[in-house]
Amino acid sequence: MAEPDIYAALLDATAAGRTTVLATIVSTRGSVPRHAGSKMLIDPERGLIGTIGGGCGEADVLAAARDVIDSRRPRLLRVELTDSINSWSPAVCGGIMDVFIEPVFPERETDRP
Repeated sequence: MAEPDIYAALLDATAAGRTTVLATIVSTRGSVPRHAGSKMLIDPERGLIGTIGGGCGEADVLAAARDVIDSRRPRLLRVELTDSINSWSPAVCGGIMDVFIEPVFPERETDRP
């Protein structure tokens, strides 16, 4: 999904009064499925828009997104895709991604000009 679709979904969610979470890969090392700048929007009522790579790494980001919504504070999450090479896990890419996870709150009437 193209990033403009993520931004359109973000605008729709805030206008509809839904809190969402925006996850952005800010740095990578080694072999990773997506690179810095890749984004994923987590809308608890509508699901995922975009991807930061899928699999176990994306599951870690989803778990952290719940904490971000509850605490109302952003966080930086290190996603390590470096399981043992003997593992059958699809997460064995060999790299590391740092993902910035930030809550996006809905518009309030007082926020509008």
